[in-house]
Amino acid sequence: KYEAMERAVENLQEEIKRLELAFTGLQSLDPERVGKSGVSRGEDRLLSNIVQRKEVENRLAQAKAWVEQVSRALAVLSYEERLILQRCFIKPEKCAVDNLCYDLQIEKSSVYRKRDKALLTFTTALYGVA
Repeated sequence: KYEAMERAVENLQEEIKRLELAFTGLQSLDPERVGKSGVSRGEDRLLSNIVQRKEVENRLAQAKAWVEQVSRALAVLSYEERLILQRCFIKPEKCAVDNLCYDLQIEKSSVYRKRDKALLTFTTALYGVA
């Protein structure tokens, strides 16, 4: 989910830019006829755009906070621990354990032990619970 949330931050920023451009275009519209509510369709579109931008901005803030929180927890780990979690959980690979055995020159049992220790360290840093 980490990589997906990083992409979400980028995509949400782009969506805000798109909505801002749309808002600028809507401001230049001639006033249209007024509906039963007393609000023109142009005004309604402007208000809708503002609401959409606020919603996207809130989602962006939440996504950024989540990514920063996870990044801080990952920063607690050693390079080897991050590598193990990356290959096993963050961006899972086929034959991850075998590849880690080869790359780190350790046995499978050591990979599993280090994976469990890294996961415990990460979850403690992230949630404050061991």
